[in-house]
Amino acid sequence: MKIVVIQGPNLNMLGIREQNIYGPMKLEDIHAQMKSFADQNKIEIEFFQSNLEGEIVDKIQECLGDADGIIINPAAYTHTSIAIRDAIAAINLPTLEVHLSNIHQREEFRHKSLIAPVCMGQILGMGPFGYHLAMMGMVQRLSEKAAMEEAQSKAKAEKK
Repeated sequence: MKIVVIQGPNLNMLGIREQNIYGPMKLEDIHAQMKSFADQNKIEIEFFQSNLEGEIVDKIQECLGDADGIIINPAAYTHTSIAIRDAIAAINLPTLEVHLSNIHQREEFRHKSLIAPVCMGQILGMGPFGYHLAMMGMVQRLSEKAAMEEAQSKAKAEKK
């Protein structure tokens, strides 16, 4: 099982920028916690961060055939990027959207996510713990998917 974690613009500045909103934890610390969870659960994990929309689109497309699921914090692109939305829809992999802050408690322009309709869910406002919840949710979803595929395969074999 492989999960790719994609981080959008300015998340490389965590721990420095607007700590009253995003907290003091650095992105590297969040990733270290996620890696620890992945290692304990025998999951391959890959991290990617970019401030450039096209690079994020490229990374999403690269996940097709290489990853089982995506955890994404598109950051400011959440509210503006049809390209990221379309890339997620195109590859049709289980994807969870994560935000450190509750976007619905912030400025009105942040309330609408263009990404949410093509994701299996959103985790908002839980700070860095939201990434842990995303890992647990993704593992559960992928395990359910694998069990369903196995059951369908058995049923098909029994029909023969």
